[in-house]
Formats: sequence, C-alpha cells, structure tokens
Amino acid sequence: MTLEKKGVRVLGVAESFRKNLSDKAILAGIVMRRDMIIDGIAFGECTVGGLDATERILEMYRSLEREDILALMLNGCIISWFNVIDLNKLHEETGLPVISLSYRPSTGIREYFIKYFPRDWEKRVEIYERNGPRIELTNRNGLKLYMRAVGIDLDEAAKL
Repeated sequence: MTLEKKGVRVLGVAESFRKNLSDKAILAGIVMRRDMIIDGIAFGECTVGGLDATERILEMYRSLEREDILALMLNGCIISWFNVIDLNKLHEETGLPVISLSYRPSTGIREYFIKYFPRDWEKRVEIYERNGPRIELTNRNGLKLYMRAVGIDLDEAAKL
C-alpha cells in the first residue's frame, strides 16, 4: 500500500443511536483522502443489539462503487449496543485492510454478552475474539488509542 500519496482514500465508518428511541442505528461512512479532503459519503443502518453491522457496512462500501478506497477504518468493532463487527469478514469480502480504533481500554466484554444476549452470546464472543487483540498506541497529539488491524501490518496501520 502506498501511504505517501496525498490521494490515498479510506472509508471511515461511525454510528449513532439512542437505545430507547429506535431499534435502528444510523451508520455514516466518509471517504476521506490523506490530505483531509472528503471524497464521498455513504449511509446505512443496523439493528441496535443485532448482529447485522458487518453486512450493513459491506452494503455501504459496495454502494460507493469505488476501486480507489485503500482501507476501511471503523470507530470500534462493537457498535450499536453490542452489534459486533466481523473485521475478518470485511477484509475477506472487500480485499481491503480493516482498522478498528477505540479510545478506552476494555475491561472485558464477555460478561455483558452473556447477560444481555443469552441466546447468541457465544456467536458474539466468537466474532469478537476472532477480531484479535487490541494494541495501544499514542497518536501525534498524545492521545492513547486502541487498534485492531486485519489485512495490514500493525506498523502500516498505525501510519494511516
């Protein structure tokens, strides 16, 4: 991957929801160039507390019909009240590196899967664990971040 070019494009996806307001969360995707120019947008929705976020993100990516996106960046791999994103499936389906960033250390998630999702907690744990461990890094502003990366070397992912 050539990261030095100004025109390197990444699709970043984040979500927003209110648990008691709707059973759907809004997904927003921004195609951004390395020089901070926004170069495309996509929207979707996923189920709050569901297991459909991975498919919805794939639909957003496909809807853009672009071949110049070089990576996917996600605001966490668990969104919309425990809707676990399968980073490996995103990588396999798109052929792109997938980077998940979060901003707080995790104190464990399994107990919450068991408590709130007694019917499918094992599936959620399986996807979550398959996503791999997070590494801690510090950005150039001194902010600690926690990153998972699939399909890309961790050092390259940190440069993105």
